[in-house]
Amino acid sequence: MRKYAVILYPDFSLQEITCLTSALTVWFGEQIDFLASEDREYRSEEGLRILPTKTMDDVKITDYDCVILPGTINPLPALFDEKLIDFLKGVADSDVVIAAISSSPILLSKAGVLDGKKFTAGYFMQMADVFPFIEKENFIHRGVVEDGNIITGIGMFFREFAEAVLKRFEYDFGKNFMRYDPAEFSEEELTFYWSEEEYREFLEELKAYSVKDV
Repeated sequence: MRKYAVILYPDFSLQEITCLTSALTVWFGEQIDFLASEDREYRSEEGLRILPTKTMDDVKITDYDCVILPGTINPLPALFDEKLIDFLKGVADSDVVIAAISSSPILLSKAGVLDGKKFTAGYFMQMADVFPFIEKENFIHRGVVEDGNIITGIGMFFREFAEAVLKRFEYDFGKNFMRYDPAEFSEEELTFYWSEEEYREFLEELKAYSVKDV
């Protein structure tokens, strides 16, 4: 089984990565570690409060096959988190796949991970003028860009970003990844049943709860 991690920081965006994380966990049975520089609560930009499962003191970035960086509406706290930046520097000369979307490629730039790499990002371009570590000559204005073990994307292309990561690890996710049109489905196709085995498993699980009213 491959090892995946998502990095948490203030105001991270769940929306930009949940197509990917849902496919990995629900569709393909993978587990994901949620890493942060501190063992404390982090609030997403959607307002959800989340605790990391591990801190960066517990692991090395090379413990993972793929590390996912969500975007953030406010990248400065993460950008000036030296423990986080040092953690990202550990990917140098490894084959760990780094998948960063929206504003998060700026963290890779500061860590030197994007040195000499083609990339895209969803941050405002004035930031590339403010921070000299951003290699503007390597910025590619496309939705998703892959260069070696680095996959970067713009937040509005979260499905395409997810597809690029899933393709990298050769998962079969079909032709219409999370793009279904409700009008194309019949009533029968929208009526769902467990298999007999799944139904028995549900009934066994149900016994652990109060079933007086069932």
